[in-house]
Amino acid sequence: MTTVSTKDDVRQSYGRRLEGRIAAVVGAGSGMGRAIALRFAAEGAHVVVADRDLDAARLTHEAILAGGGASQAVEVDATKEGDMRRMFDGVGKEHGRLHVLHNQVGGPSPIGYEVPEAEFDKAVALNMKSAFYGYSSAYDLLKKAEGKGSIVFTASTSALVGSPFSPLYSMVKSSLISFAKSVALFSAKDSVRANVICPGAVDTPMLSEFHAQVPGVPLDDVQRNFVSSIPLGRPARPEEIAGVAAFLACDDSSFVTGAVIPVDGGMVAR
Repeated sequence: MTTVSTKDDVRQSYGRRLEGRIAAVVGAGSGMGRAIALRFAAEGAHVVVADRDLDAARLTHEAILAGGGASQAVEVDATKEGDMRRMFDGVGKEHGRLHVLHNQVGGPSPIGYEVPEAEFDKAVALNMKSAFYGYSSAYDLLKKAEGKGSIVFTASTSALVGSPFSPLYSMVKSSLISFAKSVALFSAKDSVRANVICPGAVDTPMLSEFHAQVPGVPLDDVQRNFVSSIPLGRPARPEEIAGVAAFLACDDSSFVTGAVIPVDGGMVAR
């Protein structure tokens, strides 16, 4: 994880494309979400660091402060509409508007086709309800961003090519693609953009968790075989996903909406 020590260092590293803007990253306590929150802050945004694990959110918040940025840590269960509405009501009272909503919440789903109903419901809540509630709860604030509103969803390459182990994971992640396109069309009248990132393998704890589910194959073998399928020969770093998120959040992508961007080292190009 890249951190910086002063505001001058931040400007030298990235510029300030989000200067003066308010960004909320839901699921910012670790991994890609933390890297995205750090990058938004490095680009000049005040970041609402939201996570169901408040201690993890505070660690991200503290890293932002250490880098000379501005943020606040918020505890939220993104699968509960009431939680999301309370959080964005607070953002509205404090800041009056929201420029960027990044929904990072998600997680691996059970493998195979025999999935207990409770696990099915959990996968839907984590990957789908969180995205919908984030959008519906934040939309009124995004409309107040004076044409600068941007929504970024995180899906997966499994939404594009299918998961050989977890059909459920592909189902819930692929729903985000059609959802983001619909949001882009619905929100265009209010000059709010919506796009979706599809990461491939990313070097976070979730990758090992997902690989460990493959039955009958040692984890080292699964990881080695998976990396060998990536044309660039390695997993992504979380900061590389954050760079694409920052592009979609800022004015450099002001005419990009409804787009689906794989960030996968060439996997889906095969």
